[in-house]
Amino acid sequence: MTTIPSNLPADLDAFLAHAGWEGAVVEALPGDASFRRYFRIRRPTGETAMLMDAPPPNEDPGPFLRAAHWLDANGMRAPRIFAEDAARGLVLLEDFGTARMRDYLDQWPDDEEVIYKGAVNALVQLHDLPPGPFLDYSMSEYQREARLFIDWYCTAQNLYVDVNGFTAAWEAVLRDLLPRQRPGVTVLRDYHAENIMLLGALETQGLLDFQDALVGHPAYDLVSLLQDARRDVSPELEERMIEHYVRASLAEPELFSADYARLGAQRNTKIIGIFVRLWRRDGKPRYLELIPRVWALLERDLTHPALAPVAAWFDANIPAELRAVNGGAFEQ
Repeated sequence: MTTIPSNLPADLDAFLAHAGWEGAVVEALPGDASFRRYFRIRRPTGETAMLMDAPPPNEDPGPFLRAAHWLDANGMRAPRIFAEDAARGLVLLEDFGTARMRDYLDQWPDDEEVIYKGAVNALVQLHDLPPGPFLDYSMSEYQREARLFIDWYCTAQNLYVDVNGFTAAWEAVLRDLLPRQRPGVTVLRDYHAENIMLLGALETQGLLDFQDALVGHPAYDLVSLLQDARRDVSPELEERMIEHYVRASLAEPELFSADYARLGAQRNTKIIGIFVRLWRRDGKPRYLELIPRVWALLERDLTHPALAPVAAWFDANIPAELRAVNGGAFEQ
């Protein structure tokens, strides 16, 4: 009989038996910012797999499965799928182990250069592929994401801001970028040190959390990696890794630098809104501790000339004293 934690579906035993994992032990793993839950499945022989529990209606494993199959078929190291039941939200997949990039670097920071270079090389490999079967990262999606800042951060700070001016500023900043993301590359959208596993050699990257993949600009995932909301990346390392990517991908340096700043500002604006939402809506105040880092990255991005319209909006709508205090302090 499979050992099942009490908070899992009662029919999980049948799912595992059908997948050839009858008699395995199910060990709960810590969760993060979604309704998805993960469990390590362990056979008496010691062999392991991972179980994703993504129960409807809050979760749908379909996008994850579609992206995982595409990445695996194209030579990228996404976890292999052993069994799936999308209707029940259950997926049994390859266990990448416990060597997460973030945790490894916390213990061995001297390996930072080689590990980040490996993560950049994985993006170069991904971007050499034709774009995957995903929707485009459209202007409307960029605007929807940026608007999270107004909907959640500004609301929480009781700020009355120029919403139409916000939309117009982002339109002015991003419209020149859109032609440069065609035909586009696969954008994983959450590519950072807590979603990358180290598989054997330090340069080999295992990919996680790619269910929201779109077709977009090659700078987006590089921003996600190097302007990490959860881990400090020095400006010097960031610059070296951008230069490494530009050389390896043959990108035009000046245009790429401007687009990197544009997407950095857009992503960091979005993340501030998401972290406030996780606090106010989902009862996860720990994400407020990350906002000062993200705000500092946003302020740096806003200094690029390509961000002038958005920078002017922030200057006009977000009080300087609020921006100066840890990116906007909140009373919990």
